[in-house]
Amino acid sequence: MYAIIEQGGKQYKVAEGDVINIELMDVPEKAKSIDLDKVLFVSDGGKTKIGRPYLSGAKVVAKFADGPAGAITKGPKLYPMNFRKRKNSSRRIGHRQKYLQVIIEKIEA
Repeated sequence: MYAIIEQGGKQYKVAEGDVINIELMDVPEKAKSIDLDKVLFVSDGGKTKIGRPYLSGAKVVAKFADGPAGAITKGPKLYPMNFRKRKNSSRRIGHRQKYLQVIIEKIEA
C-alpha cells in the first residue's frame, strides 16, 4: 500500500515504514506524531483512490524520527551566484535548507 501526499508545495510517494524529509513546519513540542491530510492518491494492490484534488477522510500518520526537536535535519549547502557581465560585480551567498525527518506509520484511506 502506498500513497501520494502533498506537503510544503511538494509531492511525496510514501509507504508504511518510509523515512522522508519534509519541509520544516511548526509542531507542538509534546507532539509524538503528525497527521498529513493532503492525500492525493492511495493504492492498495488493485484498488486505487484518486482525489480531486484531495481524498476526503484520508490521512497519513507520521511520527518524528527523534522527537520534534531532534527530527530537524539539514540539506546540502547551496551556493547561489549573482553575476553581472562587464560590470565587475558578483555576489556569492550560501543557503542550507532545514527539513523535518519523519517516519510513515500508517496510511488511512
